[in-house]
Amino acid sequence: MAPATLLKSSFFPKKAEWGAMRLVAAPKPVTVSMVVRASAYADELVQTAKTIASPGRGILATDETNGTCGKKLASIGLENTEANRLAYRTLLVSAPGLGQYISGVILFEETLYQSTVDGKKITDILAEQGIVPGIKVDKGLAPLAGSNNELWCRGLDGLASREAAYYQAGARFAKWRTVLSIPNGPSELAVKEAACGLARYAAISQDNGLVPIVEPEILLDGEHGIERTFEVALKVWAETFYYMAENNVMLEGILLKPSMVTPGAECEDKATPEQVANYSRKLLHRRVPPAVPGIMFLSGGQSEVEATQNLNAINQTPHPWHVSFSFARALQNTCLKTWGGRPENVKAAHDALLLRAKANSLAQLGKYTSDSEDAEASEGMFVKNYVY
Repeated sequence: MAPATLLKSSFFPKKAEWGAMRLVAAPKPVTVSMVVRASAYADELVQTAKTIASPGRGILATDETNGTCGKKLASIGLENTEANRLAYRTLLVSAPGLGQYISGVILFEETLYQSTVDGKKITDILAEQGIVPGIKVDKGLAPLAGSNNELWCRGLDGLASREAAYYQAGARFAKWRTVLSIPNGPSELAVKEAACGLARYAAISQDNGLVPIVEPEILLDGEHGIERTFEVALKVWAETFYYMAENNVMLEGILLKPSMVTPGAECEDKATPEQVANYSRKLLHRRVPPAVPGIMFLSGGQSEVEATQNLNAINQTPHPWHVSFSFARALQNTCLKTWGGRPENVKAAHDALLLRAKANSLAQLGKYTSDSEDAEASEGMFVKNYVY
């Protein structure tokens, strides 16, 4: 056994050395390099988002692809030609007084550059009514390899240059729609792919002056109950906001386009507007920061009246956000049938569109009643796995 004097002298520092040893052993300060993005369009993005998220107004989505628009035209006996597509889209944007209820219109690329037969640009027609032109920028859905027969959204390649051109053409906000299927999972891969893609799109859009609408749509098809939809939505929005933070997306300059929290379309237990409202509000309050200016719910295959009733129920309590609508068929359905492709029906079709727009304007304010709704507007419009 070693003598105590040897232990003392060999292993313990002298008192005078203690301070120096502590300095050597202490961890060195770590310099963290952080990237703070300040888009040249920051102020404009915030102002655009606030304009769209203005009281009593919402978004009319007319951005169906030419193929999907052709199916609508076929339902009223019209050929899928550029002239007929222009006639229908002109009908939608030219309704007198539309700007009282509609703050933004999402256009397909073809429409953004079109003029009416009278030579007036579609974007100018919107601007005259105080409506902000928007543009669909994704390139559609494709099978997601390695997933459970799920889909992903294409379009990031070349997005920056395309959006720069859209801005020059008058667009001020963008839309990117990806989808998630509850019957197919959704798998971790599909959720992460959707969140990453949306975040990259949002960052690129802001760099090019366009307010991004962030839309991970949870498809309505399935037999699942409302609780399952809620669970999936919580996961999807957690991932989406995580990746938006990773990509330095400015939340004050985005708009969200979520699905309302509803049961699957084939579920036997139907939800009341109050149940849809309770779950949808709970989702928003758990996942969405108050910095986001606008929540523009999609209708997701609900009937015109269902979508309006549910939006109205959601707006029965105050929120830190503007909670409104971004509807396509839930605004267009009756209008399209009323028009039927006949010039003499334009006035009646405009009236039908304005009726739906006003109903949703009232729902945004929480003041809608369904007393005057007809059977046509109450028809379900659900189409399984519909793709724009």
